[in-house]
Amino acid sequence: MRPARSAHAVLGDFTTRPRVLVIAAIAVVVSTAGVIAGLLLLDLIRLVTNLAYFGRFSVAMPDLAQSSLGLWAVLIPVVGALIVGLMARYGSDKIRGHGIPEAIEAILLGRSRLDAKVAILKPLSSAIAIGSGGPFGAEGPIIMTGGAIGSLIAQALPVSDSERKTLLVAGATAGMTTVFGTPIAAIMLAVELLLFEWTPRSFIPVAVAAIIAEVERTALHMPSPLFPFHGEMAVSLTALVAWIGIGIAGGLLSALLTQLVYACEDGFLKLPIHWMWWPAIGGVVIGIGGLIEPHALGVGYDNIGRMLEGHGIASVAIVLLVVKAIIWAVALGSGTSGGILAPLLIMGGAMGVVLSGIGILPAAPAGFWALIAMAATMGGTMRSPLTATFFAAELTGNTHVLLPLIAACSSAHIVTVLLMKRSILTEKIARRGYHIVREYRVDPFALARVMDVMTPNVETVPASMTLHDAIRFLTDAERKHPSFPVLDAERKVIGIIDPPTLLKWRRDGKHRHTTLTELVQGTTIPVAYPDEYLDSVVDRLLQANAAHLVVVSRQDNTLAGYVGWRDLMSAKIKLRQEENDRASFLHRKNGG
Repeated sequence: MRPARSAHAVLGDFTTRPRVLVIAAIAVVVSTAGVIAGLLLLDLIRLVTNLAYFGRFSVAMPDLAQSSLGLWAVLIPVVGALIVGLMARYGSDKIRGHGIPEAIEAILLGRSRLDAKVAILKPLSSAIAIGSGGPFGAEGPIIMTGGAIGSLIAQALPVSDSERKTLLVAGATAGMTTVFGTPIAAIMLAVELLLFEWTPRSFIPVAVAAIIAEVERTALHMPSPLFPFHGEMAVSLTALVAWIGIGIAGGLLSALLTQLVYACEDGFLKLPIHWMWWPAIGGVVIGIGGLIEPHALGVGYDNIGRMLEGHGIASVAIVLLVVKAIIWAVALGSGTSGGILAPLLIMGGAMGVVLSGIGILPAAPAGFWALIAMAATMGGTMRSPLTATFFAAELTGNTHVLLPLIAACSSAHIVTVLLMKRSILTEKIARRGYHIVREYRVDPFALARVMDVMTPNVETVPASMTLHDAIRFLTDAERKHPSFPVLDAERKVIGIIDPPTLLKWRRDGKHRHTTLTELVQGTTIPVAYPDEYLDSVVDRLLQANAAHLVVVSRQDNTLAGYVGWRDLMSAKIKLRQEENDRASFLHRKNGG
């Protein structure tokens, strides 16, 4: 028998195959469809807003503060929310919510399958909700819509579940890029939130989708960056303390907003009416909030622009922050349709304006602290610090603020991680009975080798043993294992014996004096190699439906040991014990 190739000759850094190029090509089509859907959604939102508040058929950007409806404006969000409730009840309840949790749920629990209803009703319901004054962004709905488009295209093609997930995320990434012109942040969102893996087979198609979306939106002369900002702050210890401080404030605001949203949702759950009517109740709160602060309604991109230009006033910003937070939390809790990114930017920016306005932050260019607070609030609430960092840099076209951004976003991230078990995105999924772990680690089976866990001293039987002697050997009360390797004179493994195998030979009429050499001749046994990694051994055990594998030398196939499920589990137990030892060491140090 020719010696098996060594582990380093077989294994590589990645398991990706050339098929990734096919999926990347499909991602180009998905991206283009996502861009078209994004553009249609943005136009549809503006159209609904113009019709509802100004009575004109136009897709021009409206200013809700200029509406002359007066008190009648309170009814518009109510009517819009009522329509959304009816669409959810009689169309698809998957259009409820802000999009990203639904996309995560489809990826993890629904084999990345979304139906055509979602692709049609999600943008339509979001346009009605936002256009009628809902305090949401367009990014969540377009992420869901782009994901639905990617899923539908994938379902029409012969692709695997994993590839369908990749195309779903590619569509979502293209949608986010279309709305904001932030391809790198969209890719980071995919990595931190949607893919649940870090492999070239998923990363490459998603990156292709984001890049194509940016190229296409640029060809259509869409603005980029969306909110130009050129200010920067010199690096110093004082500046670092301030960056961390505003990050902590952003984390605390994130925790407060998350709790507020789900407190509102709990309140709606107690109402003795069908959930279809909840958005209309939320619409009443939105309408009243719009009377107090009209700029709190709609997507509010103009608010972001004003704050980054340094036109924010602390007294006005605090009213915007409070009103926006209340109507946004109530509206989301009611189950209507809309995104969270733009509202988080507005509320975080308003907090930054307030903190800088009252003089507790060092001097900086106008709009600087609003930008840092926007990113910190977004990163803390979504628990995606890298996404928030690159999102803010791309949104403003300013790479000089990357250091303060990552300092603030990391600070906000650690605050929310320590204060809350789940984020605003995963809490909704948890309430449906599912738990998501967002800590991605290398599988210990991919790091440990067979030689690290195998049993080296193995009891064997000689190939010259007869069937009769083998039966007596296995039925001896001293035997502690059910299977044993059969070795020839050179200690090479030629087979395995166990009770089912011996019983089969007896039933087949094999003579009791037949040697094991004759009985195992021509049989193939699954083996493992000492330098092999455990992840491949797990697959082989499952395929062979076996509890143990013999371990043989790659050079001459001589016996080296035995490896079984219990040995494999010891690798994970060892890793867990190391984590516990580190934790107990820190505990002892702190206690001391």
